[in-house]
Amino acid sequence: MGGSRHQARELALQVLFQVDDGLRDVDCEEALAYFGAEAGVENQARAFAQDLVRGVIAHRERLDAAIVEASEHWRLEQMGRVDRTVLRIATYEILIGREVPAKAAINESIELAKTFSGNESGRFVNGVLGRVMESATR
Repeated sequence: MGGSRHQARELALQVLFQVDDGLRDVDCEEALAYFGAEAGVENQARAFAQDLVRGVIAHRERLDAAIVEASEHWRLEQMGRVDRTVLRIATYEILIGREVPAKAAINESIELAKTFSGNESGRFVNGVLGRVMESATR
């Protein structure tokens, strides 16, 4: 399911990016169906994306608190929307979802950040998530 998990994370990123906009009310289930169909995402990957989206939304305050604590001098509002969204997904996977090893979630998140936001974002996401993982294992 490796490739389909990557596809699922991309789908979750698209949906949560829309939610983070705050300018419009987004129906997550509709957005998942729309983006999933557009990208030809298989049912198993779509279900994983749905778990990620629901988990991030349900635990957003806890995730944001963990990200702020780990990000050293960065407020959430200062982060790019892609970076913030990628961090929320990975932090959910590390702290709550735990379906995959934390290192796998981090590596996937670095790739997503690089793809959708650039190499600097990849480094930023790596640093923050490294500290999230450290605090999770304390």
